[in-house]
This record gives sequence, structure tokens and C-alpha cells, in this order.
Amino acid sequence: MNNSQIVVGGVEKFSAVDFPGTLSAVVFMQGCPWKCPFCHNASIREILKETDFSWEKFVDFLRKRIGRLDAVTFSGGEPLVQDCLSDAIRDVKSLGFKIGLHTGGYRPEHLAKILPLVDWVGLDIKAPFDEAKYQKIIGVNHLAKVEQSLQHLLDWGGDFECRTTCDPRFLSVDDLWSIAQTLKQKGVKKYFLQKYRPVTSDKLTTDEACESLLSKVDLLQYLRDNFRDFEVRR
Repeated sequence: MNNSQIVVGGVEKFSAVDFPGTLSAVVFMQGCPWKCPFCHNASIREILKETDFSWEKFVDFLRKRIGRLDAVTFSGGEPLVQDCLSDAIRDVKSLGFKIGLHTGGYRPEHLAKILPLVDWVGLDIKAPFDEAKYQKIIGVNHLAKVEQSLQHLLDWGGDFECRTTCDPRFLSVDDLWSIAQTLKQKGVKKYFLQKYRPVTSDKLTTDEACESLLSKVDLLQYLRDNFRDFEVRR
């Protein structure tokens, strides 16, 4: 494999939250085609922008962490942008690490290709399953890709979760109801709400507004009753 083809936007050497119940390193793959306004990794959005991070150095780091870390989580950006993702995953698996993946559901055909190599997936659901609402957040009409990716995960039968960042600038309580009901109908078992933490450019959204989407008792009870695993992540 030509390791130079892998473009890394950043690395987190230790995380207890990016692969549930597992200690992992996180590698942030450079590039994402979407423009989510609540993204804290917008600096690595440009597709395959050259960076100072070396894939070879990251693999060398992992060799020294065998027995200390359990997994590596591929995050982004959007990992599925990079054609060589499966090769990168094989590099990591050869060292004995489990594989986690964060994705928004871009390129479902690529997701289907790598799922046999993956141990866990976190799928970000950005909005209700409505083309106009989804496009308002991600900037392009890619809802069909998200739906196909979700179906691949359901057919896969492996461990995955869906989660939604609750940005009150773009989502309402009714939107969260809609997302939850659709996911339940599709057969999703794990769903999580994530508190929005204002990005640098957002000077107006208050903590009270962020909490407002996470405090509706009837919605929270519905989520607890209808998903095997549910929690609010703050």
C-alpha cells in the first residue's frame, strides 16, 4: 500500500468517549463534503488538503501502544471521503486493534465495502429525514446517501449507534421527535442526543438554549422506552 495516499487532519492519542466502552486513539481523516454549521472540525473540511500529519508516524505511535489501547477510531472530517480508508484500516487491524468509525453516511457504497473490517460505527443523523431540512444543515442534497448508509448498517448486523447533535439554531423538539420516530421504524436500537456546544463563530447561542432541546420530559421518556440504549451526552 502507498501510505502517502492517506491524508490525516489530526490525531488524538487517547480517548474514552469516541468508541463506547473502549479506550481508543482517534485519527481525524482530512476532508468532508458537507458544511454542518455546528462542526468543531471545520479546519479539516477541505478535501485531501495537504497536512503536516504523517500516517507512518501515527502507525509507529500505535506500535508503541499495543496492550495499552484497545482500538483506533477513524473520524473526520468524513473518513469515507478517502478511497484508501480500507487500506488504512487494515494497517491498524494488523497491529491487533479494534476499529471504530465516525461517519455522516457519505458514500454508502464505500461504507458497505469497509463494514467487514469495522467493529463499531457511530452514524451522525443531522436532521429529520426530509430533503429540505437535511440540505439546510449539510449544504447539499445527500439525504438518500444517509438513508442508504443506515440501511447498510442495519443489514450488517454489527454494533452501531445513531446520534444527533442538538443545535437549537437548526433543530426543534418536533424535529427530534421526527428523527426518533423514523429511526425506531427503521429498526435502530441505539440512539443518543448530543448537546450542542457553540462553535467559535456562534456568539449568540446560550447554554439555556442548548439545554432546552434536552429537557423535554415526554420526548426523553419516549426515547428511553423505544431504544435499547439511549442517553443524553453533555
